[in-house]
Amino acid sequence: MRKNFGSKPWTYPQPVFIIAAYDEYGHPNVMNAAWGGIHTDNQIALCLSEEHKTTANILTTKAFTVSIADAAHVTECDYVGVVSGNSEPDKFARAGFHATRSEFVNAPIIDELPMCLECELLSYDPETCHMTGRIVNVSADERILDSNGKINVAKLRPITFDPVHHTYIALGAEVGHAFRDGLKLK
Repeated sequence: MRKNFGSKPWTYPQPVFIIAAYDEYGHPNVMNAAWGGIHTDNQIALCLSEEHKTTANILTTKAFTVSIADAAHVTECDYVGVVSGNSEPDKFARAGFHATRSEFVNAPIIDELPMCLECELLSYDPETCHMTGRIVNVSADERILDSNGKINVAKLRPITFDPVHHTYIALGAEVGHAFRDGLKLK
């Protein structure tokens, strides 16, 4: 038997994206966003309201980064989601984050978070809060790479947002092989 919950924005896993952008003076700002995902082969889609300082910065600079929140930085990543950059101008630094300017877009890479998508703004609809960006580059700290130089999700330890219980859950255990395990049923 199933229980109905009605229309809810619940999916699993729900990524925890840490969005960063520079303001017009070159100061970084950052926010936590759980509503987003890959849009096409080289695009990401996010739901960001106009009231966010980071959204205003993105609309000004036309660039942003999307770092993947990890288990090692849960407190910092949650902090940038519960504190507004409109009321705390040093939110980036207060979170303990340090920025390195992306080589590819005019946006900050958060040094502490080991995986980052570097993006150019493609579109923004203030009515729906729908933003799309073109992924120009994906960068990863060597500490999360495997022996073949690829991102190792177990080393990354990304977190997912549980929208039902308002908790974060670490991901990382391998349970199968994509494009291979299903062939057993052919």
